[in-house]
Amino acid sequence: MTFDFTAYRRQWFTGGIAARQDLLAGIVVALALIPEAIGFSIIAGVDPRVGLYASVAIAMTISLVGGRPGMISAATAAVAVLVGPLVREHGVEYLFAATILMGLIQIAAGMLRLDLVMQFVSRSVITGFVNALAILIFLAQLPQLTNVGWQTYAMVAAGLAILYGFPRITKAVPSPLVAILVLSAVSIAWSLPVHTVGDMGKLPQGLPSFALPRVPLTLETLQIILPYALTMAAVGLLESLLTAQIVDDMTDTDSNKRRECGGQGGANIVAALFGGMGGCAMIGQSVINVTSGGRGRLSTFVAGAFLLFLLAVLGPYVGRVPMPALVAVMIMVSIGTFSWNSIANLRRHPPTSSIVMLTTVAVVVATHDLSLGVLAGVLLSGIFFAGKVQRMFSVERELSADGTGAVYRVSGEIFFASVNRFTRAFQAEDRAERVVIDVTAAHFWDISGVGALDKIVARLRRDDRDVEVIGYNRASADIVDRFALHDKTGVELGLAPH
Repeated sequence: MTFDFTAYRRQWFTGGIAARQDLLAGIVVALALIPEAIGFSIIAGVDPRVGLYASVAIAMTISLVGGRPGMISAATAAVAVLVGPLVREHGVEYLFAATILMGLIQIAAGMLRLDLVMQFVSRSVITGFVNALAILIFLAQLPQLTNVGWQTYAMVAAGLAILYGFPRITKAVPSPLVAILVLSAVSIAWSLPVHTVGDMGKLPQGLPSFALPRVPLTLETLQIILPYALTMAAVGLLESLLTAQIVDDMTDTDSNKRRECGGQGGANIVAALFGGMGGCAMIGQSVINVTSGGRGRLSTFVAGAFLLFLLAVLGPYVGRVPMPALVAVMIMVSIGTFSWNSIANLRRHPPTSSIVMLTTVAVVVATHDLSLGVLAGVLLSGIFFAGKVQRMFSVERELSADGTGAVYRVSGEIFFASVNRFTRAFQAEDRAERVVIDVTAAHFWDISGVGALDKIVARLRRDDRDVEVIGYNRASADIVDRFALHDKTGVELGLAPH
């Protein structure tokens, strides 16, 4: 993997208006990260500072070494839900150790090019992933909207009005930043009875410190943390690569997925060494960043650096930011994230594509597990694809005038899903003395297809038929020559021996 320093520098030093947009977008993201990081810490069963320090470290590190400029990575629910049992049974130090191992696994995944697995994720799965995340983002705001006073609803409504109305006046300043500042000023000035960021959990004071996990370096420790590290690494990479693809689509740019794998690993190692939990890319904050104008690495770095500044210097003031302001921002994000075209496309797209999309959404929303939803969607896509290719297959039989010969013309793809139809197409009651199997329009893909051909040739020859297979293409001839038992191709002539 070559490193293009010129392109990397351009991703940092955008200059002019773009740099200002990166700076302001990063500030907005930093404010939005605080309640989420605290909430994810609670899910994992750790102190709020573990999630907040993780968000600082991951965001700043990934801005340096990641492969997708403008994407936000921090502590996430997808990873937090996995580590609760580890923290309860063994303590937070084992979480730090597992996070370091998680990072090493992700770096190895990048070196092994496991990012290429994303090629097998269909557009329907990605759309389902996006829609499910939009729904989960909205559902996550409901606790802040239940059993509250009218002031909360009024502030959320006012926030949405600012978010959608301010860009009509000017886009020089991101509307989420304006909404947060205006609603914070109103809430503080009038002492409104609404939930604040400080109500989510105590904000840490001071800077995080470097420390190695205090765990014994034994095989027993490895046995404890390895299962968690593997799961965390897999889920983190899956969500990060899918989010990177979404940001690619939003910005109409490409990204280096292999570098992103390694960058996620490095960021998680740094987070653990500074007292943070594991994390990955965040689609909600990435959408906030992109829609606020953030495109370069500077926006991601500012998000982490400004979050650190808020925690270390402005903690008491940040604690007074009203939650309705952040709820309004996240509602806007959920609305903007959802692919509304996918609803109309349910009638226009093939039924199988719609089923894959809806299944992905249903599994993710039901389980709150992104990896399970994507896995279900990918498996369904594979099944539907195999079924579609299976139907692109036919065998036509033609008898000679005297009835002593038969030609079977095979067309289509011969592989594991089509071998049963391929085998059944050769009639057992066929009494022709000479049989020609013409595979000029066919292609043999795997040993299942070769085995089916072997089975047919062997059965016909047991019945004292003269069998000839003709018309192999080069790739089919190669796999038949390597794995067939009863028939070889005679590659030079394109014919099988008589």
